[in-house]
Amino acid sequence: MSAVPVPPGPPVRPVSRAPSRSELAEHLVRTRIAGEVATPRENNLSHYRELANGNRYYWLGVELGDRWSDEQDVLAVMAERCGVDGDPTHRQGQDTIDPELTVAALDRTAEVLRRTAERGGRFLSATGHPGGLLDTHSRVTAALVAAGCELVRVPLGLTADEGVVTQLAGVAMYERGASLWHTHSPAPMAEILRALPQEGEAPPDLVIADHGWAGCAAQHGIETVGFADCNDPALFLAEAEGTLAVCVPLDDHVTDPRYYEPMTAYLLSAAGLE
Repeated sequence: MSAVPVPPGPPVRPVSRAPSRSELAEHLVRTRIAGEVATPRENNLSHYRELANGNRYYWLGVELGDRWSDEQDVLAVMAERCGVDGDPTHRQGQDTIDPELTVAALDRTAEVLRRTAERGGRFLSATGHPGGLLDTHSRVTAALVAAGCELVRVPLGLTADEGVVTQLAGVAMYERGASLWHTHSPAPMAEILRALPQEGEAPPDLVIADHGWAGCAAQHGIETVGFADCNDPALFLAEAEGTLAVCVPLDDHVTDPRYYEPMTAYLLSAAGLE
């Protein structure tokens, strides 16, 4: 989640076609989904340090043990897979996400979606960022269902973290006080995976998610693709270890959620779903 306010971005135009790879990279930089993102360097390094110090809040449901106890190792992975500045002496100011890494990860995600569509697999989509990524998840969900995949239905009556696990527009989310909440917690996904066999249901073949929803699913051995910001290193580490199939680096809450529309169109087109 972006840690500092940013000025209004460029006008949002309707998406009439999927952008090319170069057009998407330019769009990502222009809207600060990638490039010079709003999340400051200090926030990134603080989260890397907390993860390395064993603060499980930052593990996002991934069991990291003591394998990442050196924050410089975490920084090195984030430089390689997300595109943050790899210089450990850079402690304050601007940080970055490499748009080419974002597009490359979208291409890998597209291959996972294509394979799932070809076999008519069971899948579950979930987001801890309903204010930013809900439309992306719901459009991917609709496209997979249209291609013949089976959407896993979230069992009714599930609770976690003093809230409710719900499913709207085909996307699992966390609700509390009649509002959809931003959450990093793995607990809602853990409740779903606990409840499915009790309902006589198999787990999903694929999870498309973010935050703790993605980390928990991957830790349970489910093929998972996740979206993650540069201050959420756990999913990138899970990808590096082979626990998570793909981690897409992006700012996960820019000033207008419609900025993600060209990215979503590119992903679905690359997957042969649009």
